[in-house]
Amino acid sequence: MCVGEPMQILAAADAHARCRDRHGRTCEIDLLLTGPQPAGTWLLTFLGTAREVIDAERAGAVARALDALDALARGEPADLDAAFADLLERTPQLPDFLRGP
Repeated sequence: MCVGEPMQILAAADAHARCRDRHGRTCEIDLLLTGPQPAGTWLLTFLGTAREVIDAERAGAVARALDALDALARGEPADLDAAFADLLERTPQLPDFLRGP
């Protein structure tokens, strides 16, 4: 299973961007899969590569879910209903390419 990390672009040039993660750390992210993006854009990243352009609302939802998982890994309580509210209110859908005809 892949776990994407939301990051916001601070500055971009060509196919790379300097981004900030939910903890305030900065790193270089490859933009080859998303194409050039302006500063301020939110990305869902995995292994140093932007996989998807997302909005601030989705970035916040992913960050809350990851924060809850981090808390559980440390043995701390986490409000999973709040962290995964977007999944509780709907049935998860398969991507189009995995759905049958």
